[in-house]
Amino acid sequence: MTHKPIYLDYHSTTPVDPRVAEPMLHYLTHDFGNPNSIDHIYGDIAEKAVIDARRHIAGLINAKPREIIFTSGATESINLVIQGVVNSYKTSGLPTIAVTSVEHKAVLDTCEAMAKKGLAEIIYLDVNGKGQLDLGEIDRICADGVSLLCVMAANNEIGNIYPIEKIGQIARKYNVPFLCDASQGVGKIPIDFQNWGITYLAISGHKLYAPKGIGALVVKIGYDLPPMIFGGGHERGVRSGTLNVPGIVGLGEACRLRLLEMKEDETRIAGLRDRLQELLKEQIRGLVVNGDTSNRLAGNLHISIPDVPNSAIVSRIRHRLAISRGAACSSGVPAPSHVLVAMGLPDNIIEGSLRIGVGKFTTDREIEEAGEIITHFIGEIPPYCK
Repeated sequence: MTHKPIYLDYHSTTPVDPRVAEPMLHYLTHDFGNPNSIDHIYGDIAEKAVIDARRHIAGLINAKPREIIFTSGATESINLVIQGVVNSYKTSGLPTIAVTSVEHKAVLDTCEAMAKKGLAEIIYLDVNGKGQLDLGEIDRICADGVSLLCVMAANNEIGNIYPIEKIGQIARKYNVPFLCDASQGVGKIPIDFQNWGITYLAISGHKLYAPKGIGALVVKIGYDLPPMIFGGGHERGVRSGTLNVPGIVGLGEACRLRLLEMKEDETRIAGLRDRLQELLKEQIRGLVVNGDTSNRLAGNLHISIPDVPNSAIVSRIRHRLAISRGAACSSGVPAPSHVLVAMGLPDNIIEGSLRIGVGKFTTDREIEEAGEIITHFIGEIPPYCK
């Protein structure tokens, strides 16, 4: 039997925790009712499961259960906010959206689509060579007046954790609605929706050991969004469609477990990441670690091996090790990382970049083997190794 490669691409997607899959199967095969079927017990049981899931998600991020709207994932949640803000804009002129240049493509592409249609103006917030934001610039732009501020909780490529609490304070000071794409942050870092000045928060289940195809949009009470999908008025009229009860149950259970285990898990994951970084730096001369290494996700290791194309490395190791050249994009077409380009990194650093994602189910043995695999194949490309 052929062994599968070691999986170190946790930023792309996570395996479903077996403890999450178990209750999902129950609601797929046994308590399979529609929560909107109010005339019998099947609907009652499903409705209670949805209520419980809202409570678990709210508990992880300190939100109110009624602020949570279930979606298919962060991409849909982001589109609901950006398109909703644009389509409901009533003041003269065009709405202005301030967005960081290192956001996920779900944010950037949606903003650019609105701009191309002549429906919005976009202001891009720059980052420095470590991918860090200038809070002073954000303050100045918000002071001038913007319709929406978009800043992610954590970057999906370089792993930077952004000061969302401070950014939320700025947004609140100028009464600017604040969208935070927290798909890489929820379940990995503490997030306080109620107290951090966040207006909209996007969550994706498959980034925190829940299944694909389920997510949530958290909307602060007092803010309304027009729907993009019509037909039944589900989810406070924002997102119609029969609820994905097994997926919702899975997302709720994953959030419940992350609240209990996040701190311990992320401490262990950071130790594994640091061990792999140490192994690689010992063996590969000139290796560069990208991003803000003092403030990054525990499982993130984003490296560059200058003048060694990442495509050459991945093609050599893909049968032994699952890592990536960057973000997993919908088209699957490789392109230079917009994040690294925005950071102003040299071409040879960008072309030699690799994203490694360590997760909850990564073992010590896998880290040691991963270090050996990478250094072995890099060793075939002198003079970069000792």
